[in-house]
Amino acid sequence: MAEQRPRKSRSKHNTPTASIRYTDGSTREVPFNLLRLRDFDESDPWRRVRSVHGMAHYSGDYASATTGGQVVYESRLELARLLLADFDPPVCGIYAQPLRMVARIDGKVRSHVPDFLAP
Repeated sequence: MAEQRPRKSRSKHNTPTASIRYTDGSTREVPFNLLRLRDFDESDPWRRVRSVHGMAHYSGDYASATTGGQVVYESRLELARLLLADFDPPVCGIYAQPLRMVARIDGKVRSHVPDFLAP
């Protein structure tokens, strides 16, 4: 008989939170009302962009003038949005898949990882 793992309880998500992954491998949960731009310093993308020969979408790395480094994208639509953000003078940074948002909506826990954060 296979050992069953305990399921993680999602009942703690009574307030909207953001989970941020950092370069040292740690993860931090921040309530949305306390989230600040400095929370993304030294952060890593929430998901890893995977590329397999024959995939229908086109992922890659974009050399961003705004960040002075590489920003990952998962589709041509994301690349187009990335180009717009990179050439928009008020944009001071670009973070790819910066966080995982979790909130309880109509009694169900929902989560989403946005493509970019471009403050």
